[in-house]
Amino acid sequence: MKIYNTLTRTKQEFVPIDQNEIKIYVCGPTVYNFFHIGNARPFVVFDTLRKYLEYRGNNVKFIQNFTDVDDKILKRANEEGITPLEVGEKYIAEYFKDAEALNVKKATVHPRVTENIEEIIAFVQKLIDKGYAYESEGDVYYNTRKFSEYGKLSKQNIEDLELGARIEIGEKKKDPLDFALWKAQKEGEGLAWDSPWGMGRPGWHIECSVMSTKYLGETIDIHAGGQDLTFPHHENEIAQTEAATGKPFANYWMHNGYITIDNEKCQNQRVISSQSEISFRNTKGKQ
Repeated sequence: MKIYNTLTRTKQEFVPIDQNEIKIYVCGPTVYNFFHIGNARPFVVFDTLRKYLEYRGNNVKFIQNFTDVDDKILKRANEEGITPLEVGEKYIAEYFKDAEALNVKKATVHPRVTENIEEIIAFVQKLIDKGYAYESEGDVYYNTRKFSEYGKLSKQNIEDLELGARIEIGEKKKDPLDFALWKAQKEGEGLAWDSPWGMGRPGWHIECSVMSTKYLGETIDIHAGGQDLTFPHHENEIAQTEAATGKPFANYWMHNGYITIDNEKCQNQRVISSQSEISFRNTKGKQ
């Protein structure tokens, strides 16, 4: 079987690391709302890939995470008058309802960020110890320039990235290209954990590096997600993981395209499921 590898920009024969178990990690949803049909595409596409591999007689270990710590989740908690953890529970349950309606099989493991804080802190500390990250007033940032191959997935060079980079108000990083591994708790934020750098929570990118290596090992067969994750999310995952392990993160990178309606990316149409049918509704109520 040949697959298109985003890393090499070519179709390549798929050769698993271990013939007895194919290891796949797919980035899952941030659970602050119902997922829309644009979110649904990678769920369906990579579920189909998994099922085909299983149909061919392969044993597949398939990991898809839930991001249950995020700025959007904290905002939703305030809006709904519930805790951030309750927001996560609510929309994870809704995910499974809609995924089942789409005939998407459950992953081998659906790890949550909140269940892996200890491992995330240890991973961040390892990057600091190896000189790839630094603490700044309770935040921890990845030193992007330290990783010489940064940009290899998205095919961008550091000079071009530098032109469009800037430091946002409130950020304490040394370089505009650096990205957050750990965020210090801000006033009013109701979800934080103790760490060597103070109370805070993980940055977005670090979670997938940690959960992939925890459940699948240091090098996996396939890492997948929507094409919008190629940069910066997957690029940053590569930089973090390969800096920590000294090994290739994934041998094949797969990305699905967008669903578009009238040449616009779909991002408002929610999946509406029932036992007998599935339809799509615009978030403003138009079906």
